[in-house]
This record gives sequence, C-alpha cells and structure tokens, in this order.
Amino acid sequence: QVQLVESGGGSVQAGDSLRLSCAASGVIFSNYVMGWFRQAPGKEREFVATISRSGGSTYYADSVKGRFTISRDNARFTVYLQMNSLKPEDTAVYSCAAVFRVSNSAYESRAGEMQYWGQGTQVTVSS
Repeated sequence: QVQLVESGGGSVQAGDSLRLSCAASGVIFSNYVMGWFRQAPGKEREFVATISRSGGSTYYADSVKGRFTISRDNARFTVYLQMNSLKPEDTAVYSCAAVFRVSNSAYESRAGEMQYWGQGTQVTVSS
C-alpha cells in the first residue's frame, strides 16, 4: 500500500522559513516523479513545485520561484520543500504527490496526473 506522509508544517511569521518533508512507503521511490501542491481556504488546489526521479530536473510555480526549493533523497524515500521568505499568501494546506514516470528527467505539474497523494500539512503565515 502506497503511503505519503507530510510533516513540517506550522505557524510562522512573514519572512520566516519552513522545511516540509514527505516520506513515501510502498513504492520504489526512485521510479516516481514527486510534486508539492497547496490549497488555501476557498481556493482551488494549485501546483507549487515538482522534481524528477533523479532530482536533476525541477520546476516551480512563478509565485514561489526563488523562495522555495524542492529536493529529494531517494535513499530515504523522502522529498523536501524548503520554503524561505514566507508570505501570508503562502498560507495553505501543502500536499505531496507522486506519479510513476519512465523518464529520468520528466517532471509533472498537473495535479490530475498524480497517482498518489498525502494527507497534507498546514502552513500558516501571519503578517
């Protein structure tokens, strides 16, 4: 059974940093493209960042580019999202997701393409 478990969320002040983690089990982690998505209250889920199987390719939403960094440790079956210079508009439930891809360089920003999802972790940024 595939499981994705996020951790690291919390309540912070604007300008602070947080590091989210997503631990996977039940899959050969290195075969999966990973992504982070978020959903704020009353808004649709939106793409945040994605990383290829090898970690060599990444892609970010414009709203987080330059502030967030996605990375992965295939030996630990974990993907990370380092979030710096947080803003109140970053407040949302952050979820990680996984999709199988054959290509080592592919990544995926479409939520509808993801196969597995975590439960999410709340990030609240106050001004």
